[in-house]
Amino acid sequence: MDTAGPQALCDLCLAQVCRSLDALCSRRADGSLYLSWAPLLPPEMADQLLHRMAAMGLLSDRTVGIFRNCKELRLRRAFIRSCSVSAQAFRLALCPHRLQELDASWIPSDITGASIIAGLASNPECRSSLQRLSLNGLHLDYESLGEDGGARVGFSSLQGLRTLNLAHTNLTDAILKDICSLPQLENLDISCSTVSDLTALLECRNTLRSLVAHRLRQLDMSAARLIFVLSQLHALRHLDFSDDHFAGMSVDDSDGREGDETVRQLLEGSPQVLPALVSLDVSGRKRITEAALRAFVEARSGLLFLGLLATGVSSCDVVTSHKNLKVTGEANESQICEALRRYNERECFVREALVHLYNMTTDIDKPRPDILKLVLSGMQSHFTSLHIQLVATACVFNLTTQDLAEAMPVHLLSSTVTQLLYAMMNFPNHQQVQKNCLLALCSDYILQDVPFDKYLAAKLVMNWLSTHEDPTLQRMAVAVISILVAKLSTEETSQLGNDIFIMKQLLGIVQQKAMAGVVDTTLKFALSALWNLTDETPTAARHFIQCQGLELYEEVLESYHTESSIQQKVLGLLNNIAEVEELQGELMEEDLVEHILSLLQDSQMEVGVRYFAGGMLAQLASRPEAWTLDDELRTTILEQLHASIMTWTRPEREMVSYRSFRPFCPLLQTSQPSGVQLWAAWAIHLVCSQNTTHYGSMLQKEGVIDLLKALAADSDTHSDIKRLSETILSMVE
Repeated sequence: MDTAGPQALCDLCLAQVCRSLDALCSRRADGSLYLSWAPLLPPEMADQLLHRMAAMGLLSDRTVGIFRNCKELRLRRAFIRSCSVSAQAFRLALCPHRLQELDASWIPSDITGASIIAGLASNPECRSSLQRLSLNGLHLDYESLGEDGGARVGFSSLQGLRTLNLAHTNLTDAILKDICSLPQLENLDISCSTVSDLTALLECRNTLRSLVAHRLRQLDMSAARLIFVLSQLHALRHLDFSDDHFAGMSVDDSDGREGDETVRQLLEGSPQVLPALVSLDVSGRKRITEAALRAFVEARSGLLFLGLLATGVSSCDVVTSHKNLKVTGEANESQICEALRRYNERECFVREALVHLYNMTTDIDKPRPDILKLVLSGMQSHFTSLHIQLVATACVFNLTTQDLAEAMPVHLLSSTVTQLLYAMMNFPNHQQVQKNCLLALCSDYILQDVPFDKYLAAKLVMNWLSTHEDPTLQRMAVAVISILVAKLSTEETSQLGNDIFIMKQLLGIVQQKAMAGVVDTTLKFALSALWNLTDETPTAARHFIQCQGLELYEEVLESYHTESSIQQKVLGLLNNIAEVEELQGELMEEDLVEHILSLLQDSQMEVGVRYFAGGMLAQLASRPEAWTLDDELRTTILEQLHASIMTWTRPEREMVSYRSFRPFCPLLQTSQPSGVQLWAAWAIHLVCSQNTTHYGSMLQKEGVIDLLKALAADSDTHSDIKRLSETILSMVE
């Protein structure tokens, strides 16, 4: 399916089942779950359910219990990679199945390789049915295995095994000998293990087709002996003898030197050694010459893959001119992307490939979702690696900058932004990682149209802002926050507004700009963020007052009297405070109220400024019982509200948007003065004219339609308000 297409129905259904497990299940005495009713699922569907539970982070001793039901949920290919499942839960839930494949790599619990082998061997069917087993990253604890019917239990008990992955384990020579007695063993991965002698491989010389032996640092064999053993593996088609020379060498690096010498002899040696190889990976190896590489490739016409990353020879003409040969290296885009695809789990190689990718994408001008997908995969696989996150976040910026993001599949961008946020969380004190993420986030398209956790993003950017004063980055951070806050739900805005630290940060920026008397985008974005942050959020409004925001805003109103865009944002926030009844008293300052009245009356002022000035005055004048200033001033305000509003013309561009009309309801009561009613009705008419569908349903839902009908029907309602109410009602209908 096209990457930009919809999810498969099967995937959506499985995800829904995973989210609903508690509702669909009952509980056993030991706390584990079982499905209250289970249909007979095809094995493929049961496999997918287990895999989806693992991918969603839902697999545990409690939830894996549903697979104890072997009749309806029949597993064949079990995936529990990186899931916290104990040995006991594993034995009860998975071992009774007739498994063909099991991936139990990197399980963080106390489970060992021995407990998995013993569990699988306890099922006679599994002994013959299991063909593929992955135990990467586990402690094998092999000596704890006992006997069964007089024979020692071990890998050799699983006679059907064809593929065995034991990378990053404490594999010993004795265990390897047991493994090599398997009659059908075809594929073996012993990378980064503690094995020291590969002579045991001679036992499976006629069956072993693929050997992955990346970075065997404890290998203690001469190059001549290694070449002899390898030359006897008659069935071998795929050999990976790569090395990680980035990972800090010991002083005595004789094992690495012997490995490099082995590769040199293999390349320069007789074509009769491994003549049937179709795949050879020697990435990270030194001492490889172009002449030896050329001779090796020319002697093997069936060669399909060569791993040459960080060898210095990936640009050799025999490699670049070979059309059917896939190569990992750094000579061109194809080689770099191949490296990211093949080496996803090898941190050293992913990092090396990303460095070259960054240089290659600095001036990219075409959207490349295929490359972004590879970068994202590397980030997800190595989310705790500073080296990878540092380069990957820079690559993300290169690949999504300008208009490139708009051509990417939305779900890919969504996953990428989520990974950027994880990088910000995992490396809060690394300035360059934070900067890279901020640069990538600072995109109108991403912020406006891509779904991701905007609340988390706003908090992370605010935290970053608190420790950085670089003007360019500060402007970007404030811009990002301003847009994100406007996208939050009322509940999320309230949560963000509860943090007084955020209020202090934004007010600090406003004060810094106001003291310098500058008008720039940073000031405007900070004012917008504060306006949105206090929208229907009483706690944030209180914090604003506690942080002396009111005094600061009075100064801004006066000093920026010719800047209508600044004044609108300031007055918009004062509207938010005026909507909170218990805070209205804070605004009852005669100088402030008279200044805002003068803005309302000024016919030279833009409608936007007069509109927000009117909104604050309408809220304050709507409650005579809370009015503490001169009554004559209130009377003047009410008269001027009505007179001014009747002169306004509706602006063509969108001036304001509302999350709710709830603050308008008290202003639309039939008992209110006409000036107060008229401002609320004019405001509703304004936004409904611009987006009737959205605001029409909001009016209905929040009971405003009934209030407008009551105004239209009341004989005491002023004719101007009746007319406007009827216009809104007919528009909505």
